[in-house]
Amino acid sequence: MVVTVAAAAVSATAASVATPEIDLLVSSCPKPSTITFNKSVPDQQPFPKTSVSLCYTKGALKLGFTAYGESSFYVNQTQTTNDDIWAYEVMEAFVSSGNDDPSTYLEFEVNPFNITYQAFVYNPSKVRAPGTPFDHFFINDPVTDGFTAKTTITPDQSNPKNQVWHSDVVIPLALFNADRNSAHDLAGSLWRMNFFRTITNETYYPNQHLGAWRVPDTPSFHITPKFGHVMFV
Repeated sequence: MVVTVAAAAVSATAASVATPEIDLLVSSCPKPSTITFNKSVPDQQPFPKTSVSLCYTKGALKLGFTAYGESSFYVNQTQTTNDDIWAYEVMEAFVSSGNDDPSTYLEFEVNPFNITYQAFVYNPSKVRAPGTPFDHFFINDPVTDGFTAKTTITPDQSNPKNQVWHSDVVIPLALFNADRNSAHDLAGSLWRMNFFRTITNETYYPNQHLGAWRVPDTPSFHITPKFGHVMFV
């Protein structure tokens, strides 16, 4: 894992907050921080390079997903908003405000053809334990609610046989009661996040290769103690 943080000073308020070790500092836009991952879930074997850039405004979290080494773009082209796009090829963000291991969090996904999935997950076991509640509450009008996504596909300069797909995403912070009068008011706020990618193809489906920023020790993304600790600065 590589973490690149745009230059920014942590405010006195942020510095005074008792926190665990912070995995990522995120600056206000337009100075994004970038994480890169290339390990599979759960065995941490080599996985195609994937990166996510992050910055925030007074009302939104802006993400830039980039999937390198793409060769199949395997999706179900009949699917639309909030269908089970996670069963094919997607990039994902799980986001929760606060410092605790969350039992409720946003799951956002986008596929190479710009179809999105957005829902709040109810996972009180925090590990999707068998026999315990696990539910989704869908955001059915994401455009009106402030979500945007724009996806482009370009050649992969490191391997002409592959391509790169990139999605610029906006997630409204009001979902977390975190919209403010200015971005400065969000400095020092704490978040839990994780980022994922799924890869499959016509012959491998319905199996998938899974990759993550903070790699869980089981083949599931819904392991919230593994979410990274993130601070806005």
